[in-house]
Amino acid sequence: MRTTRRALIIVVAAASAALAGCGLLPDRLMGRSMSVAPAPGQVEPLHAAAVANDQAVFWVSSNGCTVKDDLIPVVQQRVGRAIITLRRVKPDDCTSPQVGGVELVWTFDELGLKPGQAVSVENPYQLPPS
Repeated sequence: MRTTRRALIIVVAAASAALAGCGLLPDRLMGRSMSVAPAPGQVEPLHAAAVANDQAVFWVSSNGCTVKDDLIPVVQQRVGRAIITLRRVKPDDCTSPQVGGVELVWTFDELGLKPGQAVSVENPYQLPPS
């Protein structure tokens, strides 16, 4: 019985290390920041996000110049679902902040996803400035 327990502990420890090394567990469950590595740009905080009708819709902050090409959705396939992390690759250096931010939409086809596929969003959320 003692040998079986020791073997089980070793297997669980090895599996945990393997999963952490492969990035199969979300960073927030591993006690790390939510950045996806390696990937371009910076993780973009969101005001809101919605996934429906085979589209992913994001509301992000804008100083007046943010367009869709300023952000890149990084899609990771996990067991049973896709995880999207929106990353900003171009700064918005304008000086006319948009109240509530701007809405950006990607279709599942643009994201390389199957129609109806389960999706979650990994970005942090922030309230728009008041």
